[in-house]
Amino acid sequence: MIGTLTRPQPRLQPTSDEDASQMTSLPKPPAANSFAKFERRIPDGDAMSRLVCADCGHIHYDNPKIVTGAVIAHEGKLLLARRAIHPRKGFWTIPAGYLEENETVEAGAARECMEEAGARIAIEGLLAVYSIPRISQVEMIYRARLEGGAFSAGPESLEVALFAWDEIPWREIAFPSVHWTLNYWRESAGKPLGQPFVNPPGETGDPAAR
Repeated sequence: MIGTLTRPQPRLQPTSDEDASQMTSLPKPPAANSFAKFERRIPDGDAMSRLVCADCGHIHYDNPKIVTGAVIAHEGKLLLARRAIHPRKGFWTIPAGYLEENETVEAGAARECMEEAGARIAIEGLLAVYSIPRISQVEMIYRARLEGGAFSAGPESLEVALFAWDEIPWREIAFPSVHWTLNYWRESAGKPLGQPFVNPPGETGDPAAR
């Protein structure tokens, strides 16, 4: 491992990136409205069970969350961040996180790389799209280059480091999809990107299934 930059552990309350936030249809219910009057049923013209307000008929939709990030290469090495938050605190990952409202997927990936690893990137293309149904999550991961060579640990990272391929701490990788992504990066390195990679056959991203 080389190029390691560390920072004191931030005083953050444990959070989970596996909590699926909820999105609502328009118009949104008033802020003071609670779910006390919502009931789960299949709305007219729908085929799925939803939470529906018994008073006004407003439908609350639970939609999958989109995660965006990048595999960042620099001089033949890959930039990884060691997580400062739960889940998988202390384990290594690629910079990635939830897409914000009104944000393009590419812009979200660049923002996450800056927030978590202090890294300015040049995106080469879409490397992979994963489905993680257990937590209702879709991951869109890009292949990118580090611009300028600078990086530093953000609030959600204990440290950030560049690794040669044989230096990657495979036993300390945070999530199955990070394993997939690193191997897909190696498979595609130096080649034009075509159709994005997807989940390996039979893989759903569930750590318990590994």
